[in-house]
Amino acid sequence: MSYQLHFAAQYLAMAGKSFLKRRKDDRHTNLGFDPKTQSLETWALDGKHLKLRFDLPNFQLKWSTGESLALDGKTHTQVVQWLQTSPQKLGLGKPYSFELHYALPFEWDDDFTFKMDDSEEWDRFISLRSLANSVLSSFLKSEKLQAEVRIWPHHFDTGAFVVLEDGSGKSIGLGMAIPDTLVNDHYFYISGYCGHDRLDTDTLKKLSLGGWENEGFKGAVLPASSVNEEEVVQFLKQAFEQLKS
Repeated sequence: MSYQLHFAAQYLAMAGKSFLKRRKDDRHTNLGFDPKTQSLETWALDGKHLKLRFDLPNFQLKWSTGESLALDGKTHTQVVQWLQTSPQKLGLGKPYSFELHYALPFEWDDDFTFKMDDSEEWDRFISLRSLANSVLSSFLKSEKLQAEVRIWPHHFDTGAFVVLEDGSGKSIGLGMAIPDTLVNDHYFYISGYCGHDRLDTDTLKKLSLGGWENEGFKGAVLPASSVNEEEVVQFLKQAFEQLKS
């Protein structure tokens, strides 16, 4: 199921690529999460704040004007065809194009067909994205850090990046990642940088929740299963205090 959600998010990313000015860091393709509607959404695509949304509970793509397409049973080709008819109707002035400039961690083709078949996994995904959005927003506010919480469509993590204003030259990346070779579960992470180099973690003190990694990924990780918002914020704060010192 999760790979279907990952793939569906690409339609929003490619709307950003099609209609917004290109940014070197690719941020024009990243997505927001609206906890009220439980939807992923693009940046505003025009001067009228038009957005394309992925409505998770109803498994549909939806323009902020109200036009929608249910994904269940639709092929990739059918979805792209629907999206290609929208720009003219909505006055965007540019064509919609689905051209990924990165690889995805699963196979897909034009006949890729969406199927909503596991409500338990679906609910867990929504719950995790809601938790990640709330945790990161809460942590950034409590630490008086300025950053946007966004979902990056390539790796499909919910994340934020902060350049510290303490003269140290350090920056912090944090977020929630999907299962990978590092952790076989969704997991929260935080790591530090000095310039483009990750900070070593092998001399840092043990955390009360989660743990430090220093091979490949250098930072702290905490599996997302069976943790609440308070525990994740505690994990991030403990790791942050050591990374910034």
